[in-house]
Amino acid sequence: MHRTFSPARVLLYAVLFLLAAVYITPAYMALITALKHPAEISLTTAWELPATANWSSFAEAARKLGPNFMNSIILTVCATIGSTVLGSLNGYVFSKWKFKGSEVVFTLFLFGMFIPYQIILIPLFQLLRDMNLYGGLPGLILAHVVYGLPITTLIFRNFYSQIPTTLVESAQLDGAGFFSIYRHIIFPLSIPGFVVTSLWQCTQVWNEFLWGICLTKHTSAPMTVGLAQLAGGQAVSWNLPMAGSAIAALPVLMMYILLGRYFIRGLLAGSVKE
Repeated sequence: MHRTFSPARVLLYAVLFLLAAVYITPAYMALITALKHPAEISLTTAWELPATANWSSFAEAARKLGPNFMNSIILTVCATIGSTVLGSLNGYVFSKWKFKGSEVVFTLFLFGMFIPYQIILIPLFQLLRDMNLYGGLPGLILAHVVYGLPITTLIFRNFYSQIPTTLVESAQLDGAGFFSIYRHIIFPLSIPGFVVTSLWQCTQVWNEFLWGICLTKHTSAPMTVGLAQLAGGQAVSWNLPMAGSAIAALPVLMMYILLGRYFIRGLLAGSVKE
């Protein structure tokens, strides 16, 4: 069976291919720059492929970014687990254990999503310093956990709203308590929600730069700060920061390649009632 393409469809695909080409242009420029020797890098030959691939740029960038990479792994894993678990419990409370004024509290939670983190940088710095958490990963993890709670709470609250309340009521009649119901009923149904919030939080925490450079010292700096330091100085070897950017982007890229379909399924889970 032959499929025919109308002129409108052909035009649509042409526009989509053009947009895709524009979108991946920065990645192409970063990759070919990383593969060039420093002497080859110039504005006039920026689009040209390297004469010979210089893979040593990736090895040197990986060596310099090694400590920062481990800091980012610890930061991202801990902050993601903390914000998703607490967001799940919050969503469980706001959807199945509503109390007087719960809608007001939930609305106040949502306000946190609209507060630019640049605004709270100075108060956050002072708070972490007073708590003796400034300069290390624990303080940065705490900041990301708290700042991630509004979005994770919203996602889980909307997700749990689709779970029949009769399940919770039946468990209560059988003598199950708050945590027992969550553990045996709510949590097993939460996998799509955890996939969505985990991917979202991993992306946000991994790519964040401002808090990383302002709230940590050199030995605790995450990947984005180390990447910026690769380009420091007056004479920049642009192949190193470009190779470093590819290394920094690889973990998040692999997560979306492997788990992207589950991310979409999780976003759509419970969106349509039968």
